[in-house]
Amino acid sequence: MVTIKDIAQQAGVAKSTVSRYLNGGSVSKKTKAKLDVIVKETGYAPNTFAQSLKAKKTNMIGTIIPRLDSFATNAILASIDEELRNKQYQLIITNTNQSVEREVENIYTLAKQKVDGIILLATIITPAHRKAIAEVEIPVLLLGQSAEGLHTIVHQEYEAGLKMGSYATDLGHNNFLVFMVSKEDHAVGKLRSKGVLDALQKSTSTSIEIIETNFSFSKAYEKAMNVLPKTSATYILCATDNIALAVMKAAHTLGLSIPNDFSLSGFGGYEVTSIVTPSITTVEYPYKKLGTLSVANMIGLIEGRKTIDNLELPNKLIKRESTMPVEKNTSK
Repeated sequence: MVTIKDIAQQAGVAKSTVSRYLNGGSVSKKTKAKLDVIVKETGYAPNTFAQSLKAKKTNMIGTIIPRLDSFATNAILASIDEELRNKQYQLIITNTNQSVEREVENIYTLAKQKVDGIILLATIITPAHRKAIAEVEIPVLLLGQSAEGLHTIVHQEYEAGLKMGSYATDLGHNNFLVFMVSKEDHAVGKLRSKGVLDALQKSTSTSIEIIETNFSFSKAYEKAMNVLPKTSATYILCATDNIALAVMKAAHTLGLSIPNDFSLSGFGGYEVTSIVTPSITTVEYPYKKLGTLSVANMIGLIEGRKTIDNLELPNKLIKRESTMPVEKNTSK
């Protein structure tokens, strides 16, 4: 699909020049002739949706979040809100309840509300997402999921998984139970999981059982209640802290002791993981920094300043009470 941006790049002019040309505004004869040829050759048809939007700046930024009951999402939103208020912008929040269709729908909805830009905490990126982003023709910044050709800020997910998997094997464990989420989630389900498995599979004597769940606490708890009585794993790695908390609850319900019966770890660095007993080993993510950077990059995109297309943020392994060396484990 050809966009105004494509026309502008071919002609070597600004998008605003192309917009004036398409709306019958003032452009030089030379530029008009060049644009006439490009539009004819590409078969470009003006985007009626985008044309219906006013160009006036509103100082409103829309955000699309996957769910409301997420520590990570709330931490990022708090940082975004603080930064936007400092820069005299207003934040509009829409929730999708992890529905891909609602994510796409909300891109159009926010554009109709004439926001200056959209920050999308995406679950996955589909052709429908790309179509919507191209059609609204306002800046869209993705957080947490990388996508070629789009502006993104992501965590170093593979490195996080590798870090945690290596830590588990360094403790001497070789019998693992891994709670993963679907690979449709590129960041957590694919990259984070691949890092974990690459680290665990370095030893040929390693035994790995994989259980697929989702981000829901109740779903993970249900899975854990079924699996824990049967497993001989000495270490359970969970794709998120939320899943780790669900496994911990199941362990308590079943009368199992952490880390005596098995070590347990998650990802995220949720505050609650330092409060529960035992405190949970995790990988801490810089959610506040992610929010700060997202605002700086979004405003840069709105104002037409050059920004980095893809940023990757590092993370930190936090070792706590829920893990211990396998030789100290007397239960397995």
